Amino acid sequence: MLPEEGEHLTTGWEPDLPAGDSLVRQAVLAHVAWADAVARAAGGTVVERPGWSGGFGGTSSPMLNWVLVTEPPRDWAALIGDIRDYQPADSPLLVISPIPTPDLAPMGLSLVGHPPLMWRPTSTITTEPATKLDVRQAVSPTELVDAERVLVEGYPLPELAEDSGLNFYRPELPTETCRVFVAYDGVTPVATSVALSAAGATVVENVAVLPSARGLGAGAAITWAATVAWTDQPAVLIASDDGQPVYERLGFLRLVRWTCWMCA
Repeated sequence: MLPEEGEHLTTGWEPDLPAGDSLVRQAVLAHVAWADAVARAAGGTVVERPGWSGGFGGTSSPMLNWVLVTEPPRDWAALIGDIRDYQPADSPLLVISPIPTPDLAPMGLSLVGHPPLMWRPTSTITTEPATKLDVRQAVSPTELVDAERVLVEGYPLPELAEDSGLNFYRPELPTETCRVFVAYDGVTPVATSVALSAAGATVVENVAVLPSARGLGAGAAITWAATVAWTDQPAVLIASDDGQPVYERLGFLRLVRWTCWMCA
């Protein structure tokens, strides 16, 4: 049936569409919530603009400054210019687009890559990874500090190496929707991850493992903890190519590749 003249044909990117309109839309909105939560916990600001949403933690680490493109822009140069107007001074940020982008290098951005978006439906049945590590939810101040130090050293985030305070896991992080996990080898913290419940999905982020824990099943175990933090909803993550096999063994499926740029 042909559309009537002047009838609006849904594209899947309209801002008033429900999160469940598509898996990609749900993933976009879930990661928008992650960017917001991280920025607020870091004492930064959150900006929502036509075509993009950003969380600016205002630090030297781009991992605390995220911008998500939320619909196909008509003018990429105008979009990047708008983002730069809100970018805090001396705070590099990540611009993540679910839509293929043109070359943004002439606009001063550096290509980070095309990371795979991966999705794990609630119907997935996989076995919990075996490990001798003690994997627990980080609740106490000491455990949260342990989780952050593992993240900084294991990711790694060298720009935060000299920072003795908390950036990611401050008390401002919404504990009712965010759960931080840390794995211990004896009394030594060696791996970490975090789960955020948003838009009907669980965002798995900040997966990091110290070199000393490689071969102990730490990556799979700590990712599993975040993945099943809310068993009644699907899980989604932005993977690296190296991490894909681990996530696939946990039941994650590759949906599409997004594009990530660095805006210095």
